[in-house]
Amino acid sequence: MPPVTFKNLDALNVFVGREIATTDWFEITQERIRQFAEATEDRQWIHLDPDRAQRESPFAATIAHGFLTLSLLSHLSQQAFQIQEGVGMIINYGLNRVRFPAPVHAGSRIRASFVLQSLKDAGNAREAIFSVVVEGQNRQGQAQAKPCCVAEWVIRYYR
Repeated sequence: MPPVTFKNLDALNVFVGREIATTDWFEITQERIRQFAEATEDRQWIHLDPDRAQRESPFAATIAHGFLTLSLLSHLSQQAFQIQEGVGMIINYGLNRVRFPAPVHAGSRIRASFVLQSLKDAGNAREAIFSVVVEGQNRQGQAQAKPCCVAEWVIRYYR
C-alpha cells in the first residue's frame, strides 16, 4: 500500500495519539541476516547456521538479529508515511525503550505499525516520538502470537 502522505509537519498534529499507518509485509531472508552479521561482526550460529539452529536452537531455525529488525525501522517508516514539504533533514534521535518479545525466523516476513505519541518543538527541529510495533508472519502466512519488536522511537525533523 502507498505511504500516507502529509503536506508538512503541521499536518502530523492530527495524528498525535493515533496510528498513522501499517506497512506492507517485508521478507527477512537468510542472505539479509548474513549481510547484517558481516556488517556488525555478530556471526553467532543462531543467525548463520541453519543446520545447527534446527538441531540446537529453541527456535528450530536461524533467526534475525534483534538489531537487524530495529535497523529496518527507517526503511519501514518510509513505507508507512512521508512528509512532502518543510523537512530538510531527518535524524534518528534515539530510542526510549526497545524490546524483542519474539524471534524473526529467516524467511519470515515483518511489518510495522506506527503510532505518533507526541510531536513538539525542539529548537530548530520538531521532535516526534513514535510507538512502533513490528509483527511477524511465518513462511506459511500465519501471524506470530507476540510482536517481534516493540519500540519507542524518537525522530527529529529539521526544516
